[in-house]
Amino acid sequence: MDVWDVGKLALIVATPTLLGAVVVWAPKWCGAIADRWEASRPQPPQPLGPPIEQLAADLRRLLRLHSELTASAHLAMRAHRLWAIEAAIGARAVDAARALGVPHPEISLYETLTRRQLHDLLMALAASGLVLPARVGPFTSDGRI
Repeated sequence: MDVWDVGKLALIVATPTLLGAVVVWAPKWCGAIADRWEASRPQPPQPLGPPIEQLAADLRRLLRLHSELTASAHLAMRAHRLWAIEAAIGARAVDAARALGVPHPEISLYETLTRRQLHDLLMALAASGLVLPARVGPFTSDGRI
């Protein structure tokens, strides 16, 4: 038996293993190539949060809820619920300010805006063109924005 015969025998023995390896590894290689190709292409800009229309609608809804609650609820229930609604108004107002490019105070995840900060931010949002309800309760001196 010469070298040529040994080479053919080795190829015959190794072919099923090599074909199996190609079947197993080819999809992973193709996926990696596709991922690298996709990563090299420029990506279109992605929005940072919800659309400004949704932010404005949420903010208007929360402001209406705040004014209804101040007029109707019992004092013991009202304090906690008002705090929660004001925190939600502050979070949505900061989101809207980011979306519109309005200067706003930076708050952490568990921090809330003071009433003065909230008032100033709502006034800045209204000045930038965000449509808010005409009456926003105690956030302004006469209840108007």
